[in-house]
Amino acid sequence: MKKFVLVVFSLLFFMCGCDSMMNTPTKRVEEFLNKYQRQDSEILTQLDNVINEGNYNFTSTQSDSYKELMKKQYKDLTYTIKQETIDGNDAIVQVEIEVYDFNKTLNDAESYYLANTDSADFKGENGEFDSTKYMDYKIKKLEETKDRITYTLNLTLSKINKEWVLNNITEADRQKIHGLYNS
Repeated sequence: MKKFVLVVFSLLFFMCGCDSMMNTPTKRVEEFLNKYQRQDSEILTQLDNVINEGNYNFTSTQSDSYKELMKKQYKDLTYTIKQETIDGNDAIVQVEIEVYDFNKTLNDAESYYLANTDSADFKGENGEFDSTKYMDYKIKKLEETKDRITYTLNLTLSKINKEWVLNNITEADRQKIHGLYNS
């Protein structure tokens, strides 16, 4: 009987210890970034909202293609936790991420377009600029992107009711995760 009580007590102690080990700023940041890598439904819903509410003027095909690009970006995101700093109930976790450099690709696509505005590639049947063709070109270039870039994020957390909670990320950090940050 003593062994049984000892085993149960040890298991309870171990389980409580594991729970507190998961309640660290670093673990919360890892959970957050893993949601991107796993393409968690919450993340994909946010992506849908960004696409639907943005000023992208996508066709439905372009919207689907762009969503697939972002899903690939999320899946291939890599990260390294660099530092965790705790000050009372506040914390900052510095993390280095590596993503596809979509910003460079879009800048290159714009430069190409500006150098080739008379190209039939960007004109409709009436001979005028066709924004759909231009967007198709940019998406095609994004799909071909192989270059990657490294960014540093400083994610802030707050301890609320003994639980570490990630604060809302900045728009700049969101752009970095998407590979669209323009420094």
